[in-house]
Amino acid sequence: MGVLSRLFGSGLPAGFPGELERGENVVAVAAVEGGGHLVVTSLGLWIPGDGGGARRVGWHLVGKATWGEGEFVLTESEETGNYGDVVVLVDRAPVRYRLPAPGKVPHQVRLRVDGSVRSRHRQELGTGGAWFVQRKLPGRDGVVIQVRPDPGTDLALVEAIAGEVAAKLANPGE
Repeated sequence: MGVLSRLFGSGLPAGFPGELERGENVVAVAAVEGGGHLVVTSLGLWIPGDGGGARRVGWHLVGKATWGEGEFVLTESEETGNYGDVVVLVDRAPVRYRLPAPGKVPHQVRLRVDGSVRSRHRQELGTGGAWFVQRKLPGRDGVVIQVRPDPGTDLALVEAIAGEVAAKLANPGE
């Protein structure tokens, strides 16, 4: 524990069940109605887990986060595979958290999600489309290229385009 943490505390709520990584700093905290907390850190958003636990969702895996009428809605993305250096994402079902006193949590989540995006491109593909996004990985150097195909999109076509994207990014002068 660092000197500042000993003097001022870590910013974590009492009894927080998660374990922060070394250098992971707490930015904002809000209690969730019904138990648990949303904890914004430099590496991601800690959400209440099963059985009273907590788990962190890295900023690069927050597909969507909205705030309104006392409710914070999180759509988490799941990595389901790779096309070369491009990571394929699928969105999980949105999860709703009632926050009686949200404090800075909604604003800080927005800043960090937006800050993780380096570029984005929407590609329409006949039967659907896909988002291609370059995102910074929290706590690491470099970026990751992600693709999020729409449901029903031809995955073979997405794979072909993802391969081209990866090749262009690996050799930008060609």
